[in-house]
Amino acid sequence: MLVSSSYTFDQDAHRYKSSITGEITGTGYTAGGLVLPTPSLAYDGPTNRLIFDGGDLSWTGATWTNARGAVLYDNTPATDAARPLICYVDFGADQPVTSSTFQLVWDPAGIAYVTVA
Repeated sequence: MLVSSSYTFDQDAHRYKSSITGEITGTGYTAGGLVLPTPSLAYDGPTNRLIFDGGDLSWTGATWTNARGAVLYDNTPATDAARPLICYVDFGADQPVTSSTFQLVWDPAGIAYVTVA
């Protein structure tokens, strides 16, 4: 799901989707976000870190002014209070888009970045 700058990430207090505020609204965006295709987690021995990867996410025909970050969560439990958060991606600044495709791209090195086409 995409959030605005009104959301402040708190790794200690925010454990479930019900803790998230500031979800964006706009053309081409549906509340709750998109399902991440092919998520994977791998251990990289040489760097001693976990690398999260997944399929790229695309919102087509999107129009909004305030996407500041993305929150990934497990949507399989029945309620938001039971849906654990997986990670938060901070875009560093609001990412406006007008009648374009907004993409959240997962780099195989484990870094997410945004493109607008």
